[in-house]
Amino acid sequence: MGISLYRVSMSAAPGCVVPGTAMYKSPRRGFTLVELLVVVAIIGILIGLLLPAIASAREAARRTVCLNNLRQIGLALQTHHSAHEEFPVGGTSFSVTGRPGETQIAWSAFLLPLMEQGNLHAGLDFDTNFNSDQNRQAAAEVISSYVCPSSQRGTELSFGRGPIDYGGIFGERITSPNDPPKGVMIYGRALSLRDVTDGSSHTLIVAEDSDFSDGQWINGRNLFDQAFGINQAPGFENDIRSNHPQGANGVLADGSCHFLNENLDLEILAAICTRSGGETDHNF
Repeated sequence: MGISLYRVSMSAAPGCVVPGTAMYKSPRRGFTLVELLVVVAIIGILIGLLLPAIASAREAARRTVCLNNLRQIGLALQTHHSAHEEFPVGGTSFSVTGRPGETQIAWSAFLLPLMEQGNLHAGLDFDTNFNSDQNRQAAAEVISSYVCPSSQRGTELSFGRGPIDYGGIFGERITSPNDPPKGVMIYGRALSLRDVTDGSSHTLIVAEDSDFSDGQWINGRNLFDQAFGINQAPGFENDIRSNHPQGANGVLADGSCHFLNENLDLEILAAICTRSGGETDHNF
């Protein structure tokens, strides 16, 4: 029996491979067109699910950087107050025409030494107008801590001057006219914590206003009295507004930073924009 099996195996035609031997391989089979289309569709669905998550994660990171910018600003404001017993003036003056003698320099320029920008501060002439020839070169510098990474404008200069996406709170005109100004950042007068009778933890001092056309860190127009809901103001208005979904960041007079939801009640929003309105019983 053993001999006959040996003869059968030896009688196989030359070049043929007997199934079950080590050299035998099954025929290869590729993807059909339908299978390939199904795989491509599945990959497309997975990418479609992942992209919003990636975009959301990136925006969360940008919002964190923005909040850190405001923390630096808040710390600089507190340090300024400790050194001078008052916050910097909101703006030295305000003039539509830029008349001689009205310098119109913003609070954000006075904070430069406390924002690690001492050399830039030394290069400014505070006795001339913000847009004077003497200030042109220094004013064109971009300060990263003054730029929100979600801002559509980014680091692009505004009328040849460095941008800022954060403005000082001049007051509010949601509930009544802002006359006299109700905020902590006003023109021609530096205020202190003694003036914030509503409490420093209930009063905004600086908040986002991304892409405001006159949002330049040297320009005294970098103040606003809140007139609309957060992220609701028309483009020409200087108001609390950001490119973050659902709200904007702000810093209180005590130096703490918060994300302000755009659905915040208008009366509460108005209350936190005033320094001495008597509104202290609110949450935001």
